[in-house]
Amino acid sequence: MSDIEVTDNTERLRFEITSDGAEAGFADYELTEGTIKLTHTVVGDDFEGQGIGGKLVRHALDDARSHGLRVIPTCSFVKGYVEKHPEYADLVG
Repeated sequence: MSDIEVTDNTERLRFEITSDGAEAGFADYELTEGTIKLTHTVVGDDFEGQGIGGKLVRHALDDARSHGLRVIPTCSFVKGYVEKHPEYADLVG
């Protein structure tokens, strides 16, 4: 089992995920008053098929919820994740 860590790099406006210290992917976002627009998700080739993207998006959505933000999922990966995980549907607006 790898050591997975997700951080919010506010300077670059992206959530970043590492696996055992190696950069595994990121999710770019834009902030406006009361909303976060998740615009682009990338998982490195070496990390595909390991659930990295799902962990990254789940963290971003949980972070949005904890900050009372509405989510605008313009990234197709994020849209698909929300469709498969209806517990996040209330965030989308």
